[in-house]
Amino acid sequence: HGAAELDDIGTEAVSRRTPAPAWLPTAKGEEGDFCLRSSDCAAGLCCARHFWSKICKPVLREGQVCTRHRRKGTHGLEIFQRCQCAEGLACRLQREHGPADTSRLHTCQRH
Repeated sequence: HGAAELDDIGTEAVSRRTPAPAWLPTAKGEEGDFCLRSSDCAAGLCCARHFWSKICKPVLREGQVCTRHRRKGTHGLEIFQRCQCAEGLACRLQREHGPADTSRLHTCQRH
């Protein structure tokens, strides 16, 4: 009687799948979810710094302000990182029409 019960318990434990650790995300992160890398985020999102952690943020669309880095490695210095421009767009200096073309603002623009 006692041995049969132990056998059932042992078989049941082996047949069940081992659950994933609680810290391991089971689905892709949505906007605002914590992440370690962009592959942790759902489509259309990237993993970017927000204060001292990283969260999933939307990839930039046409006309949105973007950050153009002059030197490699300066992206890590930002406290509020932006995602890169969506596919088919490039981060370029915004062209102001008129004599006061002094804007240093970069936006996502078609190639």
